[in-house]
Amino acid sequence: MKGSNRALFTCILILGLASFANAQSQVIDKVIGTVGGEYILLSDVLEQKAKLEAQQGTLPENIDCILVEGEISRKLLINQAKLDSLLITEDEIQTQLNTRVDQILTYMNGDEQQFEDYYGQSVSEFKVLFREDIESQMLAERMRGQIALDIKVTPSEVNEFFQGIPDDSLPYFNSEVEIGEIVVSPKVNMEERSKAQEKAKGLLEQIQAGADFADLAKKNSMDGSARIGGDLGWTKRGSFVPEFEASAYNLEEMEISDLVESEFGFHIIQLLERRGNSIHTRHILIKPAITDEDLSKTENELLDIKRMVGLDSLSFSIAVKKYGSDKEQSFNNDGRMMNPQTQNTFFQMNELDPDIFFTIDTMKVGELSNPFQLYNVRGEVQYKIIQLQSRTNPHTANLLQDYSKIQAAASDKKKNEFVNEWVNQTIKNTFIEIKAEYATCPEVQKWVSK
Repeated sequence: MKGSNRALFTCILILGLASFANAQSQVIDKVIGTVGGEYILLSDVLEQKAKLEAQQGTLPENIDCILVEGEISRKLLINQAKLDSLLITEDEIQTQLNTRVDQILTYMNGDEQQFEDYYGQSVSEFKVLFREDIESQMLAERMRGQIALDIKVTPSEVNEFFQGIPDDSLPYFNSEVEIGEIVVSPKVNMEERSKAQEKAKGLLEQIQAGADFADLAKKNSMDGSARIGGDLGWTKRGSFVPEFEASAYNLEEMEISDLVESEFGFHIIQLLERRGNSIHTRHILIKPAITDEDLSKTENELLDIKRMVGLDSLSFSIAVKKYGSDKEQSFNNDGRMMNPQTQNTFFQMNELDPDIFFTIDTMKVGELSNPFQLYNVRGEVQYKIIQLQSRTNPHTANLLQDYSKIQAAASDKKKNEFVNEWVNQTIKNTFIEIKAEYATCPEVQKWVSK
């Protein structure tokens, strides 16, 4: 399986099978256990089983028992997180949702129609459906992190951990690179902004005069919602950019907004329905055009940045903060790109986008590329320069080259041991009930017997 296809497959497993569980729950879902105030649903187990079958094929006979035990542990963490009043903010949930959906859209070349064809839902609808799962995952991870917050590993513990790995079990690392980036989006010139504003204003006047909103959206809106009349589906607060949201939440049902300007362009918004903190909206988006002159100006700006960094009059890190787009994940990591598959900063060469692969292929460590053009997941043009920050040759793991990775593995092992001790103590004081069909599992009996 090629690298990009494998990454897409992984993303689909992460997100797509959640919709499988939700769809199946309408028919076969039932409570199979209780942990404190949390319920274990049969769909929780089926979802995990489907993922493993897709990844591994044949599964052990006792897989259901193993998965129920895992769900007990996860629900115990979630239950304690709620008792300890650990909170996940709406912004955090939406950021995580956006990141995961953007991963899939990246491998679908930003094609929201392909996303909708695969999942049977728009991106907005999918985010609403998947929101609760994301919040539960984040609560469990936050509780786990809270339990092991003060756990550290010393250099001697890292060395002891490494020495305990049999020679024939040491991992082999392919060539890996770390890459920094400065990403800049072309700025819209005032003439094109005025043209877009006038076009949007004309559409608003047509709607106010009685024209059909959905029909105008299909013909004019410059985003993926155009094909369904601008319909954005049901969304919760925090799903849209602030300007859009501020206007949408102040509308009465069926009311139409004035022009709303955001980073994407000019919106005309209609609130269709409201249910508590959720709203159902549609819009028309008119984007100002980016001219060749705007593109050239952005490219020249990045050439100037490259020149300043190359002359040591500006550090790469400061250049990121001063000139880079704060919408990029790398912005808050001194420009260093994060590998979405491993959640660290190292990339094997076959994991890189082809544009980046061929750009760094002949670069030396510390060197900066010339600006090149790319498109983000929304299909918007951007420019970036990249810096090759490190490169390793293929090798068997060793402390000299791979200390940070070995340290992370040693730290994870120590934290897991500490969390397991916490679990064994906490289950003694937590109400746990498992339905009869799973209560006889050897893996589960140790939980309910306490």
